[in-house]
Amino acid sequence: MSFDKLKTLALAEIQVQYSNNIKSSDRVKITCSKDAERAFREIWEQPIQHRESFYVLFLDRSSSVLGFFLVSLGGVSGTVVDQKLIFQTALKVNACSIIAGHNHPSGNLEPSQADINITRKIKESGELLDIPLLDHLIICQEYYRSLADDGYL
Repeated sequence: MSFDKLKTLALAEIQVQYSNNIKSSDRVKITCSKDAERAFREIWEQPIQHRESFYVLFLDRSSSVLGFFLVSLGGVSGTVVDQKLIFQTALKVNACSIIAGHNHPSGNLEPSQADINITRKIKESGELLDIPLLDHLIICQEYYRSLADDGYL
């Protein structure tokens, strides 16, 4: 390939549409894990007891929700989480922090080793980018568990 042809190649890029039609004072503010649980339950699109899903809330400096992202939709016993997708979007929306949440269709609130590992990886990546992971919730049909409240973060 000649160098002239390189000029015509464009980089692939994710696109996030920024629409600021909500006043800052009207945004949902997250002050505790219960607030995060309520926010996740509002945005959850599929039955919590059916398939495992992984979402992220993006927060501004005052811990108000800028938006959310469905990172992964899996099966009945797991889902694959690519942290690069999380931070691509976090950088695009200028997030100051994030909160992760996923469900356990089984109803078991105990974090698996995979849950602990991905939480650690996301936390470490967030520290490098100055976009801290504030919490990771496991959500079941009636209850939830906060990994931050339980000392995993």
